[in-house]
Amino acid sequence: MSGHNKWASIKHKKAATDAKRGKMFSKISKELTVAAKFGGGDPSGNPRLRVAINKAKAVNMPADNIDRAVKKGTGELPGVSYEEIAYEGYGPAGVAIIVEALTDNKNRTGAEIRNIFSKKGGNMAGQGSVSWLFSKKGFIMVKASDVDEDALMSAALDAGAEDMKMGEGMYEITTPVSVLEKVKEAIEKSNIKTESAELTMIPSSTVRLQAPEAKQVLGLVELLEDNDDVQNVYANFDIPDEFLEE
Repeated sequence: MSGHNKWASIKHKKAATDAKRGKMFSKISKELTVAAKFGGGDPSGNPRLRVAINKAKAVNMPADNIDRAVKKGTGELPGVSYEEIAYEGYGPAGVAIIVEALTDNKNRTGAEIRNIFSKKGGNMAGQGSVSWLFSKKGFIMVKASDVDEDALMSAALDAGAEDMKMGEGMYEITTPVSVLEKVKEAIEKSNIKTESAELTMIPSSTVRLQAPEAKQVLGLVELLEDNDDVQNVYANFDIPDEFLEE
């Protein structure tokens, strides 16, 4: 299983906690605003906005919050102008890491990200240093319990999915970016509930970790994700399941 998929499973488990403390709402609001700014406020014609709205609803973000964030992007309400920026670097044991951020001050954010890498035994790298190891894909998670595997696979593959595999109690489905929503809709039309559906970066190769490097890498990724400007963190680690359970 790829590092991203394992991290996605971890993030799914802690999503409720993140939402309770408000950090998740803040990050999704930024994404809604930027998606609306660049693709318009109509989700039917803006796939990025559709994904962001679905993510907001999945963590029970109030409809008024969603509406305000979208209107800030379209200019109907005043709001902060955010810049998209990606940072690349290496963690302990040479794990490749991509950090996607939305910021209103890239000098501040860059300094904070660099400090986190340094503090946790990693280092920043130049643009393109690790991004070649990753491919942008759609990624859908479906709870394995009470789901007919054949029915799920048939619905997903017929709609254009590339791959399906079993993770930690979840089926993990990979799709081309262009058909993420189509595959999600096909699965749900088959009366199968999706746990999450997002655009992500899948690594082409992984770095197998054991303790203590595994603990160091997870600490670095968690601290990066906790930064207010960071939207997504992708890494190509592979950690044994028994260590994650600990």
